Amino acid sequence: MRSVDEQLAKVLAGAVRPAPVRVAISEAQGLLCAEEVVAERALPGFDQAAIDGYAVRSVDVQSAGTEPVRLPVVGEIATGSRQPRRLQPGQAVRVATGAPLPTLADAVVPTGYTDGHDARVTIERPVPSAAFVRRTGEDVQPGDVAVRRGSTIGAAQVGLLAAVGRDKVLVHPRPRVSVISVGDELVDIGRTPGPGQVYDVNSYALAAAGRDAGAEVTRVGIVPGDAKRLRDVVEGRLLLSEVVVVAGGIGGAGGEEIHQALSELGNIDVTRVAMHPGSVQGFGRLGPDLVPTFLVPSNPMSALVVFEVLVRPLIRTALGKRSPHRRVVGARLLSPLTSSKGRKGFLRGQLLRDTSTEEYLVQPLGTSGAHLLASLAEANCLILVEEDTTEVAVGDDVQVTFLAQRG
Repeated sequence: MRSVDEQLAKVLAGAVRPAPVRVAISEAQGLLCAEEVVAERALPGFDQAAIDGYAVRSVDVQSAGTEPVRLPVVGEIATGSRQPRRLQPGQAVRVATGAPLPTLADAVVPTGYTDGHDARVTIERPVPSAAFVRRTGEDVQPGDVAVRRGSTIGAAQVGLLAAVGRDKVLVHPRPRVSVISVGDELVDIGRTPGPGQVYDVNSYALAAAGRDAGAEVTRVGIVPGDAKRLRDVVEGRLLLSEVVVVAGGIGGAGGEEIHQALSELGNIDVTRVAMHPGSVQGFGRLGPDLVPTFLVPSNPMSALVVFEVLVRPLIRTALGKRSPHRRVVGARLLSPLTSSKGRKGFLRGQLLRDTSTEEYLVQPLGTSGAHLLASLAEANCLILVEEDTTEVAVGDDVQVTFLAQRG
């Protein structure tokens, strides 16, 4: 029986990172930048008012701390104005936030420091040089790196790319993942199951898990348990995917047919991994491009856990993430649990936090059955139980890994 770490190392060795592509910045959110984005011009590109008020020479308002200073208002500059203005000593110009400063002005007096008059303003508080002014190049100078290679592009990075005039950026694209469910007993959710039939849960659940991991997912749907048909479908998806996930019965005659069909496309290793649920599983690199391909159990609960433990890290690695794994924290157990000897447990749990002590607490959920999909829907973590541990008592410390956050 192979350990989880050994299986994971085998999987990650097959990670395929798609070649970088140039996309519109509106499509880049959540992806890793694949270039050093160098600013070609200063940001801001001109001295501008940081607040509504009056542009002045700071030396003209120094005495406002002891007695009010009155200055004539010789004009107004709106945001977006392209008309150059020159300020003379002893004058003020009314400015809006973001408006360019007139020549010689080195500060802005906020409206709240004045009486707000338009013709002759009374200034009641002094301001130092550069007060309430955004200087040319204050954010970014020409030649500065605006967005670094390897950084995740979020809302701020998209805004910065726009601010330096970039409409496109080179990124590591989302890996393409194809999800297939295999079985004669499966029907899609638009139909009513007949005797012996069940809804196809896996292709929907695993596709959602792939999107949560950051992949571009194609839910291929149901393929009947016919070896030739499965081989043809998988062969087609290998040309369009960086990862293929096949969910179906791994044991028995049906499992042998699936294994045989996939083996015609390359080497796929079906083995037992020392984990539960989802011990029996398959992994190989198929097709001319050696695409990582997973064979996961037909049981939806087991399939999702295998995906979380092995497929998700592969997707995150293909995305270029520095750490492909979820965060792990220590927590105190609120109810006893049991685990299978010799296999690492990935057991559903509800992670809580004691507001008075800031201690993490975890409540096991549905540990009596690997088939309890409803309990996974309630879980926000997996409780990690090592291979040599079969029982964990109330109050014991355990390691838990966060699942996707709700809300």
